[in-house]
Amino acid sequence: MKYRTVVMYMEIGCFVSCLCGWILVCSTLPTEYWTFSEVVSIVLTTSNYYSNLWKDCVSDTTGVSDCKDYPSMLALPGFLQACRALAVSSVIFGFFGGVLALVGMKCTKIGGSEIANARVTFAAGITYLVSGFCGMITYSWWARKVIYEFLDPNYRKQKFELGAAVFIGWGGSILLLSGGTVLTYFSGKEGLPKTSPSRPRRPATYATARTRRTYMLPGSPSRGTMGPPLFYEGRRSQSTTKTRLTFNRDSFV
Repeated sequence: MKYRTVVMYMEIGCFVSCLCGWILVCSTLPTEYWTFSEVVSIVLTTSNYYSNLWKDCVSDTTGVSDCKDYPSMLALPGFLQACRALAVSSVIFGFFGGVLALVGMKCTKIGGSEIANARVTFAAGITYLVSGFCGMITYSWWARKVIYEFLDPNYRKQKFELGAAVFIGWGGSILLLSGGTVLTYFSGKEGLPKTSPSRPRRPATYATARTRRTYMLPGSPSRGTMGPPLFYEGRRSQSTTKTRLTFNRDSFV
């Protein structure tokens, strides 16, 4: 089987995994069972309290249930507002990741060249990773708060347990992270340019070193002054000797 065919099937598998994870994350937003608590008042009547990011609900064994939305968004604690923002961001990034994956995958043949499609698929993988991280932070943060309040002996208010939505969100986030990681690795390996190692400096040869030493005037202030090759040292020594013999002042005394 060719490498391109293997990559194509891998992209399809990652896309299906990320799509399933995104659907699971989306399904947790309207789910009411983020936290759950059961209070037994009398033998025949049991009250169930559950809540999510948007409202609080209560029901009993008689079948009567009632839900109340949070009255003011600005009056909510910062923890709840941050969880809302992260959950919505996870859904938005997952949607755009699916659009980019459909454009860039090899089986769709919507984009242009192979490198361009690989880069679009790489962007889709990064978007899926961001979506998975946002979802994982949301559900982990929510679970940490619930567990901390449940195990704290000094917490006097009503204690809650983890609902089904948190576990569903964890599963969807793991699917997004795993599919996005594999998709990013293979598409980045194909689409991103490989960094070439720095070219080593060309070593100086014997001819180059000899030419520089021969053509440079020894002791001259200007390094750019050049002289005749190979014979410069001999001419300089002869001219110096003749000058000393001819213009020596002691010979006239």
